[in-house]
Amino acid sequence: MKKTILIYVLAFFSITAFAQEADKDGWIPLWDGETFDGWKVGENPDSFTIVDGTIKVDGPRAHLFYVGPVENHNFKNFEFKAQVMTQPGANSGIFIHTRFQEEGWPSKGYEIQVNQTHSDWRKTGSVYSFADVKEVYVEDNEWYTEHVIVKGDKITVKINGKTVVEYVESEDENRPADAGEKKIDSGTFALQAHDPKSVIFYKDIKVKPLP
Repeated sequence: MKKTILIYVLAFFSITAFAQEADKDGWIPLWDGETFDGWKVGENPDSFTIVDGTIKVDGPRAHLFYVGPVENHNFKNFEFKAQVMTQPGANSGIFIHTRFQEEGWPSKGYEIQVNQTHSDWRKTGSVYSFADVKEVYVEDNEWYTEHVIVKGDKITVKINGKTVVEYVESEDENRPADAGEKKIDSGTFALQAHDPKSVIFYKDIKVKPLP
């Protein structure tokens, strides 16, 4: 009897602890602000460091993948938000519906661009090479919110609350035949270190799983 009660008590506290991970609006932090627990990088791990409560991206090509317990790091429909700050000339990206790779550019999922003044003409908010943004909506050296929503086969990207992209995969008449796994499916998130001259900061990374 005592063993049964203990099991129920442990289950109750486990459920309570899980419930506390989400705020009243359903947002769940993906990064604790202090460690890389729940995240994994393959090549060039030194491209990612933690500085004053932010993830600093500074170094050669690398990708930091979320591999933690939320949704077993496999997201289908969701809202994702991060606070981002670029330094002049920086290029980065937020991958969605991707999976861990030891090296190379992620072959699965879409990249949501982070770039104000890098030479690449595809700017912040682009669903990279599928629905591209030429306009620049924020300045380097200032924090802004990058908000990605995936529902069904639609990707919406908002910058500081302004919708800059609405991409519906099934309506893309120019979608290349060799797009392969660059598609809406399910998977995790990854932050990109693009090149040694690109310095970017991320913080307040969170997700709201959707039905």
